[in-house]
Amino acid sequence: METNKTLVTEFVLTGLTDHPELQVPLFLVFLVIYVVTILGNLGLIALIWKDSHLHAPMYLFLGGLAFADACTSSSVTPRMLVNILDKSQMISLSECMAQYYFFGSSATTECFLLVMMAYDRYVAICNSLLYPVMMSNRLCTWLISISYVIGFLHPIIHVGLLFRLTFCRSNIIHHFYCEILPLYTISCTDPSINALVVFVFSAFIQAFTFMTIIVSYTRVLFAILKKKSEKGRGKTFSTCSAHLLSVSLFYGTLFLMYVFPGSGSDKCQEKMYSLFYTIIIPLLNPFIYSLRNKEVLAALRKVIKK
Repeated sequence: METNKTLVTEFVLTGLTDHPELQVPLFLVFLVIYVVTILGNLGLIALIWKDSHLHAPMYLFLGGLAFADACTSSSVTPRMLVNILDKSQMISLSECMAQYYFFGSSATTECFLLVMMAYDRYVAICNSLLYPVMMSNRLCTWLISISYVIGFLHPIIHVGLLFRLTFCRSNIIHHFYCEILPLYTISCTDPSINALVVFVFSAFIQAFTFMTIIVSYTRVLFAILKKKSEKGRGKTFSTCSAHLLSVSLFYGTLFLMYVFPGSGSDKCQEKMYSLFYTIIIPLLNPFIYSLRNKEVLAALRKVIKK
């Protein structure tokens, strides 16, 4: 591993901290977070599937988002928990590529699902009379499928380009999962093409989807100001602000990591950005999008009573 002639096929993930005394508390915290994330997201999917009142486009999108969040968390957290307990913290190159692929797939899918959800709210509020025509369950299913297809295809490009790189200088990845950008820093092959492709695709996907979401919610807010009563206005503002907070945290940390790499050159800062979009957002989303929703709460009460 020390000579340039030896090719690296296994990597060491340094994890969140170098302090041994923090390993057990971190394991317990992230184990609880992961369990709550999976129960929250899969529970929401089960609730939407079980209650016929929730078989509407808005909730189908919410179910699609919940599944993407469960996949995002599952692509990162279980391996991180194993690495906390395993002192060697080793991961093979093939496992590394697989982990990045599944994370990239679910994160890309989430970007497009958030666009679909914002468009759904725009049509529901700004074109309420045409809503049943413009947003049928069949169209909704197609839009969710397209989001997942784009999600599955996008990271194939970056994983495919990883095969042109060789690793021989170091096998240490200063991260808690196989993030693609730290891999470039330890490559013996010039990773400029890889980095450029990541930047172009990330900038395009994130800028396009984020701007579409902002435009949709801006139009929704203007429509609310014109139509709703003061009580209804306050409730809708509260719901929209919660959604926008989740979107802003998700996109803000993604932008800082992929579109403006180096803005958080401190490795601890980069890990904090990654924690938000891989672990914290998937934990918060099912609660942000459902706890303020009367129909979801009513369906939950029915299940609890039974």
